[in-house]
Amino acid sequence: MVRLSCVIAFAAAVLVGGCATDSSLLGDGTSVTASDPTRLTHSGFLSDYGRLAPVSWTQGVQCWRQPSLDVKQYDKVLIARIKVSLKPGQQEAVDPTDLKMLTDYFHASLVKALKPQMQVVEQPGPGVLALRIALTNLVPTDVTRSVAGSVVPYGFVAEAGSGVATGRPAGSTPYLGETGMEMQFVDGASGKILAECRDTEVGRKYAAALDAGAAGAAQTWANGYVSAFQGWSYAKNAFDKWAALTAQRLAALRGVGAAN
Repeated sequence: MVRLSCVIAFAAAVLVGGCATDSSLLGDGTSVTASDPTRLTHSGFLSDYGRLAPVSWTQGVQCWRQPSLDVKQYDKVLIARIKVSLKPGQQEAVDPTDLKMLTDYFHASLVKALKPQMQVVEQPGPGVLALRIALTNLVPTDVTRSVAGSVVPYGFVAEAGSGVATGRPAGSTPYLGETGMEMQFVDGASGKILAECRDTEVGRKYAAALDAGAAGAAQTWANGYVSAFQGWSYAKNAFDKWAALTAQRLAALRGVGAAN
């Protein structure tokens, strides 16, 4: 509790001091979303949802891959145009301009994460690993409710525990954004499906990675808090997280070390 109090105090000082948007202080924000297995989507984009299973290398994500898959034979990656296959009603509720901004952001995040270890190409072929991605759930943060919850006396206490109480990850609240994604890895020459994954990330307004020390926890807490007042910040956080996980997993399977 003492450590948490220090984290909150430090983060509050960051916010009051006007430094909350300083990326050098807050980091990339990838730790302010959490995977929610109860909200995984079944959009029809993937070939077989029944064979997906939780993975050991990150919490919440479900994947499957060909047992004989040798990722070392791929030294190039093609990131196909990201598709949007949202839940009924969501497509009409999201501004098309926002959709383009979000898919462009996700594509750029993947390029940035993968480029240090693999050549990013635009055409399929031998040695090319093609990534096919669909956004399958996209809910912006209800900024009005987020502001209202923050100005209520002792609102922090109620909100901080509301995630667990409603079946969501700790630190989240019902009005925060959520983002679902389904991904295929395809052989660029044959078109054969090599692996598939899916995940849904929800925002965490009161995230604090206490095991990262007071400074690291304060960064996470402040970034999560700031994101709670911007409609699509959690979606961008989720995209950065997925891009980093994809790069890290491919690097591990290819035996080239951790990706930058």
